[in-house]
Amino acid sequence: MAFKIAVTPGEPAGIGPELLIQLVQQGCPQELVAFADPELLQQRAELLGLPLKLRLFDQHQPPSPLKPGEICVFPIALDQPCVAGKLSMGNASYVLACLDAAIDACISDHCHAIATGPVQKSVINDAGISFSGHTEYLAQKTNTKTVVMMLATDEMRVALATTHLPLREVADAISSDLLHSVIQILEQDLKTKFAIPRPKILICGLNPHAGEGGHLGHEEIETITPVINHFQAQGLSIVGPLPADTLFTDKHLNSADAVLAMYHDQGLPVLKYSGFGRAANITLGLPIIRTSVDHGTALDLAGKGIADNGSLEVAINMAANMLLLQAGDAV
Repeated sequence: MAFKIAVTPGEPAGIGPELLIQLVQQGCPQELVAFADPELLQQRAELLGLPLKLRLFDQHQPPSPLKPGEICVFPIALDQPCVAGKLSMGNASYVLACLDAAIDACISDHCHAIATGPVQKSVINDAGISFSGHTEYLAQKTNTKTVVMMLATDEMRVALATTHLPLREVADAISSDLLHSVIQILEQDLKTKFAIPRPKILICGLNPHAGEGGHLGHEEIETITPVINHFQAQGLSIVGPLPADTLFTDKHLNSADAVLAMYHDQGLPVLKYSGFGRAANITLGLPIIRTSVDHGTALDLAGKGIADNGSLEVAINMAANMLLLQAGDAV
């Protein structure tokens, strides 16, 4: 079954555009719709010496697989000319315009899911636009109160209780209400988007040694453990709080479906160490399916044709798999 998957290449000066161009050289079973400047895609393809045929996006036509070297495009013009590897604040609005159009296409069912390329947060903020990341932006644009950021490989899934926060703000952000919402979303989406009937979720403690019985912090005793007890009483398979330095071992992971880390750099370094380039970022809790690459813009690689498109392929395949499960439930 073919789907229309919106793809936003992200920062135009980064590797995002060429990852998409490289990916479609062998064709694709899905109809990938690039929300991007057509001239940018053509110029980058010429720079890489790769063939590229652009097909204009038609929202009224059923999805059709892409032929080798073909990309469907929803045209959005750059604000300024773009040179591979060189950032321009003048294109910050373009990056968000592409994302906005792709979100609108998914909400209106003209596309079935969205896969996002890497953006350069610093240049967007330097342009005077407040932007902390795709996850938070998607929540705002879809009027979703709480979303959950999860990175996944074939072997491991790590979700985050908090996302892009300075470390000194994390402890104050960990509340009972937040954890209740995050665990509910994580458990529900593991069931519906990954077809896991009764997911087992491991919960990290916030502090070293999960607080050492209160000697290294009280968040586990006062906040995290009561929430875990609540869900366990409801029959959910929730385990924790576990010390993060021992949770990420085969003893625990082999029987788990997902890990909930309390903050960004608690869980993601482990996942990226074990599967960088083979992982996708998934935003749970949204009314649309959204996946993304697991890496940044790699400006030093842009335009050289040596960037690995593995993570973009994983992100698109994961989106397609979730759509298949969703379609099966609807039958």
